[in-house]
Formats: sequence, structure tokens, C-alpha cells
Amino acid sequence: MALLIVALGMMAVFTQMNQYAVTAIYMQEKALASWIATNRLTELSVQPQWPEIGDEEDELEFAGRQWRFVVEVTATQVENLRRVDVAVALADNPERVIHTVSALIEPPPPRGFVPLRWLTEGFGG
Repeated sequence: MALLIVALGMMAVFTQMNQYAVTAIYMQEKALASWIATNRLTELSVQPQWPEIGDEEDELEFAGRQWRFVVEVTATQVENLRRVDVAVALADNPERVIHTVSALIEPPPPRGFVPLRWLTEGFGG
């Protein structure tokens, strides 16, 4: 009887450890995919030209793994904004999207544009 109780206890511990490992791997993939998506959004937002409307697919190596991302740029009802959706998956399983990030991107400033100095002029700075 004691052996049966120990065996059941060990099965419960094994099940919990397995669940912990699966969750840890998922959280790692989610964090890495989030970084890839936000990096791509940042690259698009600081380019000297506005991203074209349409889709873009690419692969990259990040943190020792191959990743695939899809960027979808669409027009919005506001003329000076475009919606950008970035979906990231592992390259060996592109159907399983791990993380998606969306943002609105405005056109780049015109050549020679000098930004306002909000903190030093007119606001007590």
C-alpha cells in the first residue's frame, strides 16, 4: 500500500514538473517573438520612407533559432496613419503564430524638419 501511495505521489510530481517545463518553453518563445515583432515595428517606424501597403514575409536567426515573421501594412481611415501588424512564428512551424503586435505608423518627417524643443521652450524647462 505504501508503495502505491509513493508511486501516485511521484506521478503527480512528474506531471507538475512536465507542466512547468512546457510553460517555461512557451514563455521563452513568447518573449523572443515579442522582441522580434517590436524590433521590426521600430525599424519600420524610423525608416526614411513610409512602408508600402501590402505584405512582407521574411526569416531571421534570433537567439540561436530560426524565426519567420509576416508584416501586413494596411491603410487606415486617417490619411497620415498606416496600420502595421507583425506576426511571428518559428520557421519550422509557421502556422503556429506565437506573438502578434500591431501599431500605427505615421509618415516620416519631411527633409530638413527640425523638431520642436518641448522641454526647453515655453514649458518652464
